[in-house]
Amino acid sequence: QVQLVESGGGLVQPGGSLRLSCAASGFTFSSYAMSWYRQAPGKEREFVADIASGGGSTNYADSVKGRFTISRDNAKNTVYLQMNSLKPEDTAVYYCNAKRRYLGRNLVYWGEGTQVTVSS
Repeated sequence: QVQLVESGGGLVQPGGSLRLSCAASGFTFSSYAMSWYRQAPGKEREFVADIASGGGSTNYADSVKGRFTISRDNAKNTVYLQMNSLKPEDTAVYYCNAKRRYLGRNLVYWGEGTQVTVSS
């Protein structure tokens, strides 16, 4: 069955770094665009970054541009989010997302999330 398993979250001080990973299984990873979203308490889930299936194109939310980097390793079926210069407002549950358009249908999968807390 399809699985997206996030890891790498935790507690970090402002200005620190974390690297999130999302390990995928149960589908053809290299055919899917991959994204990271986040949801802070009391707020809606928001887009953070995405990367095309081949890794050649990336996009970022303005709030993380220049601080976060998304990457993928199709040989390892894993997508990463390197987060630098973390701020308290980056505190949220971070979710991995896989999506593709196939035979007229949108195929979308979500992980269960990993908590990131930025606090001194």
